[in-house]
Amino acid sequence: MTSTTPDFRCAAASRDDEEPMLGSAPTDTAWLFVEYAGSWGRQAVAESRLPESVRDHLAAAEVRVQLIRRHGGVTGPGVRVFAARLGAENAVWTTVLDDVEELLDLDLAGLAAGTPPGLTPYDDALWLVCTNGRRDVCCAALGRPIAGALAAQWPEETWETTHLGGHRFAGTLLALPSGVALGRLDAESATSACRELGRGRLPDDLTVVRGRAGWAPIAQVAEMTVRGGLGVRELADVTLAAVEDDRVTLVAPDGEHRVQVASSPGVPRRQSCGDLATKPGQVYDVRAWVRPSPSR
Repeated sequence: MTSTTPDFRCAAASRDDEEPMLGSAPTDTAWLFVEYAGSWGRQAVAESRLPESVRDHLAAAEVRVQLIRRHGGVTGPGVRVFAARLGAENAVWTTVLDDVEELLDLDLAGLAAGTPPGLTPYDDALWLVCTNGRRDVCCAALGRPIAGALAAQWPEETWETTHLGGHRFAGTLLALPSGVALGRLDAESATSACRELGRGRLPDDLTVVRGRAGWAPIAQVAEMTVRGGLGVRELADVTLAAVEDDRVTLVAPDGEHRVQVASSPGVPRRQSCGDLATKPGQVYDVRAWVRPSPSR
């Protein structure tokens, strides 16, 4: 889809073209979420009114930084912060800062390297919905109704956030601590999906799953291939053991599964409503799946 019309919407075009979404979850392993109720620009942190020293500190970190806010603009007291490590094993921590300049004391280099940041462990659910209309109009138009619906059911767990990648898959959501990234949601499907994720299960509708954030794209594809083939929905029942070249090893209840996944460029398309440039996404193809030998 290469339309240049003013009313072009990347999410509708991607959906109409049936562009594959699996394997598109963010691959970042270190995350920092900072409460900021001010307006969000296209480059949310850089264009924020955070103190310059804080902006520089966050920009220098090898950590993915997201701004977050409550739906409806409610804020405080204090500045809520979450930190997360995502990958084969996930962990989330939190704190409330008295002043945003206390971010300068956080060891973001340690977080990037895998060291716990010295914050309070956080085990409850988080629903992070991309709503940044300055980044892409689809994120706001589709994300805000989702955030409103989730906040009505889970007010403490629900946050709006600035960018989860894949504008064309809006509405998008990142669920923590599982790291499951979802796309092409509306208020109803998001509520249903979060209800199942809160129970430790993947959504009944697997077509909304983009993959596990923090995993390589081929691992995201391999996981859903194994889960679909085995009919396994419990989040804890499939774990990532290894990724080597184009081969992924997963552990399921019946043993190790080895999946070979090839990737290639897809059809060039506009990635965002506000960008006329086209570029290809990646298309993934499962070439082989070696299952455990049957027990004797």
